Amino acid sequence: MASVDYEHVTKRWGDVVAVNDLTLHINDKEFMVYVGPSGCGKSTSLRLLAGLEEVTEGIIKIDDRIVNDVPPKDRDIAMVFQSYALYPHMTVYDNMAFGLKLRKVPKKEIDKKVKEAAELLGISNLLDRKPKALSGGQRQRVALGRAIVRNPKVFLLDEPLSNLDAKLRVETRANLTRLHKRLGATFIYVTHDQVEAMTMADRIAVLRDGILQQVDKPQVLYNHPANIFVAGFIGSPSMNFFDVTLVEEMDTKKLFVDGGSFRLEVPPSIAEKVRKYRGQQLIFGIRPEDIHARAFTPPDIEAAAFTAEVDFSELMGNEIFVYALTGGKQFIARVDPRTKAVPGQPIDLVVNMGNMHLFDPNTEMAII
Repeated sequence: MASVDYEHVTKRWGDVVAVNDLTLHINDKEFMVYVGPSGCGKSTSLRLLAGLEEVTEGIIKIDDRIVNDVPPKDRDIAMVFQSYALYPHMTVYDNMAFGLKLRKVPKKEIDKKVKEAAELLGISNLLDRKPKALSGGQRQRVALGRAIVRNPKVFLLDEPLSNLDAKLRVETRANLTRLHKRLGATFIYVTHDQVEAMTMADRIAVLRDGILQQVDKPQVLYNHPANIFVAGFIGSPSMNFFDVTLVEEMDTKKLFVDGGSFRLEVPPSIAEKVRKYRGQQLIFGIRPEDIHARAFTPPDIEAAAFTAEVDFSELMGNEIFVYALTGGKQFIARVDPRTKAVPGQPIDLVVNMGNMHLFDPNTEMAII
C-alpha cells in the first residue's frame, strides 16, 4: 500500500479558491477521513489526488512519487463515488471485472480476484444479477468490490454511504471499518457526517473554506478542538457556546466564567492556565453531555450549578435532550432519562467544568 502527501496544494477556479495551501501527510494503511460542511474543499482534495482535477499550486505524492502530471489510470488508486457508477447492462460479475479486462489481465486471474472480493463483501450470491435487481447497500458493496479487485495502493471513497438509509449506514460503516483492517490498505474517505468520521477514522482532517483547520485522532479533536469551528463541528449535538467574562473574586482569588445569567467557577486545575485572561471577554464552550440534571449528577466531576428555564425536550429513550434558556440564549443539555423537564419551568443543572473550553472571540482559537 502507500502513504500520501499534500505539500502546499492549492486549487483555484478563477477567483474561487477551493483548496488553500493544504499540507497533509497520510500514513501507509491509515484510514483518514476528510470532514467538513458542503463547499469546504474535501471532495476537491480527493479529486486532486485521483487526478480528476489539476493542481494549481503545490505537490501531491503517492509513496514519495510526485503524481501531479501522472494520468489517473497510472496513479494506482481506486475511487468509490456517491452514485456507485455501475454499468446497468452488466452483471455484478462483469461490473467488478470490467477494469481488469481493460488492463488485459488474464481471464483466470480476473475470475479469482472477482470471486475473492465477492466473498469478502458477502455478495457471492449476487454475481449474476444486474444493478437494477440490487438494493442500495448491495450496489454500494459492488462498487467497493470493483475497487478491491484492482488491489490499488490507495482507496478513495467520496461520500459512499449518502444514498443509504440510516440503519444501513450504521451497518455499512462497521463493514467498511472491518474491510479496512482486513485489506490493510490506505483509505481516504470524504464525508460531511461527523458521526461517520468519529466512528471510522484513524485520524480526521477537518476542513473549512478550503483550509485545513485541524488533523488528529477523533478523541483528540473531541477533547481538544483547536478552534470554535472544530469544537462546533465535532460532536453531536454540537457544543454550546456562551459569551462570558472571566472574572476573579478578589478575596479568594477564584476565577469564574460570568455569562450574566450564570456564574460558574473555573476549576483550580484550569484556573492557573487562564488567569492572565481575567477581566477579558471570552467564549465559553461546554458540550451537552457535560451538563447534567442536578438530581442525577455523576460522581467525581468538577461541578458548578446554575438554574435555567426549560424551552422544550426530546426523549431519546436512554437520555433526554433538554433545550433550555439562560439569559434569553438557548442551549442543549443531555440529561438522565429520569429527569423531569417541563416546558416553561426552571431546571437545576450542573456543569462538569473539568471539561470546559475557552476561546478567543477575535481569533476563535482555543486558549485552553
